Amino acid sequence: MPAVVPLRPSRKCPVCGKPSVRAYYPFDSKRCADIDLAKWLTGSYAIPGTERPPDDDSDSGDEPGDR
Repeated sequence: MPAVVPLRPSRKCPVCGKPSVRAYYPFDSKRCADIDLAKWLTGSYAIPGTERPPDDDSDSGDEPGDR
């Protein structure tokens, strides 16, 4: 019987650095997967950006022809 070749290469867990396992890929355990999920849910992971100034011509909806 031929050897099974994994579809993707093995990676290190992004949380602890141990080799990942198939059941929790790309993590090595449920604990590390839960730690990562908690970081997303609490806002620890964020995409940096700049705040845009408010538009000067914003529609307030008070004028009769706005609809």
